Amino acid sequence: MSTNTVKSGQQIDRQARILEAALELLSRHGISGVNMRAVAREAGVALGLVNYYYEDKMSLIRAALHSVDKHDLALVAPDPALPPDEQLRNALRRVAGPELLTTRYLSLRLHLWALAKADDDFALINAAAFDRYLDGLAALIGEAKPGLPAKECKERAADIVVLQNGMWLTALLGVDKESIRRSIARTEEIAFAA
Repeated sequence: MSTNTVKSGQQIDRQARILEAALELLSRHGISGVNMRAVAREAGVALGLVNYYYEDKMSLIRAALHSVDKHDLALVAPDPALPPDEQLRNALRRVAGPELLTTRYLSLRLHLWALAKADDDFALINAAAFDRYLDGLAALIGEAKPGLPAKECKERAADIVVLQNGMWLTALLGVDKESIRRSIARTEEIAFAA
């Protein structure tokens, strides 16, 4: 392995740790808890390294929002190895994965939604991410229900997202696992309705 490859891997690792630290601070304290020094401390890196990758707090938060967007798109990413109906069922179930129904993750989601109200740039990032997620979910519905018009796929996707967001919010209240199971079943009913 060349020295450049090792350096590149270390840079990606450090940058990922910085983003993860920013997300962790956002989940615990909201935007007010995120500053370059706190992120450096949380990531275990020098402040200069945080400043090397990110110009300021706003660029760091934008990067964090984009990383959540990438994660959300992975939830609805097609898997060509599976039949379309299984792809859709898997996507609908992924949002209730144990790693997503944690207080930390749900708190992060609440703070990210609040950021959209705090800054126009954040609102645009959130809106674009939401549209991509909705389009991905609608595409999965369209593949699983080939005769369904695109408009109906999009409407079903929007209805499902309302249920998914409600499931996330109520999971913070300690709703039982049976309620989560019923919510997922309801999203499947919406997606596969005749």
